Amino acid sequence: MEFQIIILGVISGMCCGAGTGQAAESKAHAEDESFKVVADQFADIQVLRYQAPGFDQLTQQQKKLAYFLTEAGLAGRDIFYDQKYRHNLLVRKTIEGILRSYKGNKQGEDYQKFLVYAKRVFFGNGIHHHYSNIKLDPGFSVSFFRELLSNSESSKLPLEGKSVDELARFLEPILFDPKVDAKLVDLSKDIDNVQASAVNFYEGVTQSEAEKYYAALSKSDPEHRLSLGLNSKVLKKDDKVVEQTWKIGGMYGPALEKVAGWLRKAIEVAENDTQKQHLAELIRYYETGDLEAFNQHCIKWVGETSARIDVVNGFIEVYQDPMQKKGSFESVVSMKDMEATKRIAAISREAQWFEDHSPIADAHKKKDVVGISAKVIAVLGEIGDSAPVTPVGINLPNADWIREKYGSKSVMAGNIMAAYNYVKARSPAIEEFAATPEIAARIKNHGALASDLHVDMHEVIGHASGKINPGVATPDKTLKSYAGTLEEARADLVALFFAMDPKLVAIGVMPSPEVGKAEYDSYIMGGLMTQLYRVKPGENLEEAHMRNRQLVSAWVFEHGKQDYVIERVTRDGKTYFKINDYDKLRGLFGQLLREIQRLKSEGDHEAAKSLVETYGVTVDQPLLAEVHKRYEPLKIAPYQGFIQPRLVPVKNGDEIMDVKIEYPEEFIGQMLEYADKYSFLPVRN
Repeated sequence: MEFQIIILGVISGMCCGAGTGQAAESKAHAEDESFKVVADQFADIQVLRYQAPGFDQLTQQQKKLAYFLTEAGLAGRDIFYDQKYRHNLLVRKTIEGILRSYKGNKQGEDYQKFLVYAKRVFFGNGIHHHYSNIKLDPGFSVSFFRELLSNSESSKLPLEGKSVDELARFLEPILFDPKVDAKLVDLSKDIDNVQASAVNFYEGVTQSEAEKYYAALSKSDPEHRLSLGLNSKVLKKDDKVVEQTWKIGGMYGPALEKVAGWLRKAIEVAENDTQKQHLAELIRYYETGDLEAFNQHCIKWVGETSARIDVVNGFIEVYQDPMQKKGSFESVVSMKDMEATKRIAAISREAQWFEDHSPIADAHKKKDVVGISAKVIAVLGEIGDSAPVTPVGINLPNADWIREKYGSKSVMAGNIMAAYNYVKARSPAIEEFAATPEIAARIKNHGALASDLHVDMHEVIGHASGKINPGVATPDKTLKSYAGTLEEARADLVALFFAMDPKLVAIGVMPSPEVGKAEYDSYIMGGLMTQLYRVKPGENLEEAHMRNRQLVSAWVFEHGKQDYVIERVTRDGKTYFKINDYDKLRGLFGQLLREIQRLKSEGDHEAAKSLVETYGVTVDQPLLAEVHKRYEPLKIAPYQGFIQPRLVPVKNGDEIMDVKIEYPEEFIGQMLEYADKYSFLPVRN
């Protein structure tokens, strides 16, 4: 599970012990005070840069390992583009060809609109908006698109036997017709979500056919040990539903061969035997497509806790799949931040205490919380489903039975949080949306640490808490399209419930309950108001994390109305949400957590559907319009993502003597560099 935090005011910075986020921010950027964090801004997007303090102090072996693992991830870049939409690679390579060879006027308004569109496609790993799932509007005309193609070198375009005119005619409806593959993932109720979604996980099958296929397949796996469907595409062949497995020799084989090749090099410089073993199982998984090999990789990966360098690589998160089964390719390479890990480790050590004192039903609690390891990391490179937009926290593996028996790893990306905080702490949105000056001051003083602790608890004790009742299938089978939203809501609620607990002060990670209050202020403000800046007028919520935040905030607002726990205030024509009773609000968080854990534990699909559809989907359109109006003069981009560092080997002949880290400054430049080095899959024509 990956955690994204969207509170337009403060997004967590890295901190240590019970210090403030601002102090941690200074530490994170201490390597180069002149480092330029903000690189670009276009459309609704701001592109940032992050540093990796401490990389130069790694051993030569660790640097080589980081380099090989980073290259392994980059080798799979094409996979995520193709997973998201069957024509994404063709579109991307067309854009790349135009950028490299267009001979026309590059100063005109139309070309500048094309540049913005190109950046948006790169940012979203395809032609659909990375968050709303709506197909991007190019912003320029069909006639100008033809001009772009006709004034570019044909050798640079992905013609694949087509003429330039044929390429143009093929791409025109894909790019310009808003009705063609309009939505990447459509989770609307009471429709065929598979057929309504443009994502490239299914072809020629209905949702009912896919569900029946997996229901029959699951009979051979009564203990639900295998993440069925995680690494395959479902389609019809000779009128029969079949799978195309993502493996070497199968679908995505050319890219996975490159991924595995770099993983083999990584094994040669791995830090310990367990790390070698989990990388070897990952290679076996890519070679065979065997989900049991992936299980073994996950088990060994969870058990490896001593290495400084770590990696997440594979088909991991299922948020892009309307059926919540198929994993999107991603890679995150990181190094442990030894000092900052002390805070998150303090929470991890008390995992059993938090489980025992959780408000969930005793029957749904884990009697023995095992194997939770937690650390703060410095990200060294990301790709696929983790870039350019990156999670700030990760808790894996996702398989519940592995988590219960072997445990999980939780990480908080300290250097990513620091970069976010550098920008967000300077945002005027805090004063604009905080209900009172006192609340604004509290968020500024404590918000960064509050967000850090929220991410820590969301990942460490949130995703790791609770258990599924015996005989109940995994959440993706029982809760279906609502599983992702409710899992994120459950983890958020664990963090929110304990954010005000004196235990955090007792273990030395929080100086006072004021930090918890700052988190409540920020969360309610974000869940009910500021996240709406990311939604266009007329739209409702589709993305799991956004649904989760609104669900939690709207539920506690509604259920606390009688006691005015949260008050909706109108002042000078502006709306504010003011918390009047933080203790009662904590109690409401606990009640909702208990119910959501019941839904997961019992697999109650109908109640899950009712809860999400009632509180997490429908947007208050007048409030949305107000939020947009208030944000407009602030000139804030609602979405952020990152340019990645570049790891560069220093060689003597063929031998790598050292690895240097560089920080590119141009977003399009990095995208074209990646295209030159990591294009391994053919386009679809």
